[in-house]
Amino acid sequence: MGCINTLSVIVFSTMELAIYAVICSLLMLVGLIGVFAPILPGIPIAWLGLFIYAIGTGFERISVVTVIVFAAITALILLLDFLAPMLGAKKFQASKYGVLGAFIGLIVGVIFLGFWGIILGPFLGAFLFEFLAKRQAKGALKAAFGTFIGYIAGALVKVILICVMAGFFIASLF
Repeated sequence: MGCINTLSVIVFSTMELAIYAVICSLLMLVGLIGVFAPILPGIPIAWLGLFIYAIGTGFERISVVTVIVFAAITALILLLDFLAPMLGAKKFQASKYGVLGAFIGLIVGVIFLGFWGIILGPFLGAFLFEFLAKRQAKGALKAAFGTFIGYIAGALVKVILICVMAGFFIASLF
């Protein structure tokens, strides 16, 4: 009789592990989509998947320290995500008007254009504000291009972070 109870615990544990693994996988996939879809907070969703999996496995497969480190990195990436287009504009010699335009363009773009607003908003905002600040079109375009580079760099960092979290998750399965 004890053998049957042990077997049922093993089967139940394996079933629970599979459920947590599926939840984690789905949340990481949604998080990856969220990198490019403004209505989904990509990195936090992916981290949530890792967190749920860690809790579900009693932190035996993914440690508390790992979860905390990824939480801190997630918070840092979220901060940098808002700053990346503005930093890109500044790197390409945008004035304070161009940086302000990139920020306002991001907000207005997301509200009115959704996904495309994340890309077009900072670009158009930086260009418009630089142009209105009496900068020549070539200089304004250069500053606007910097915001686009900042967006691409930010998206790349987020994709890499999600892939690293997924790597920890996959490694924990074996």
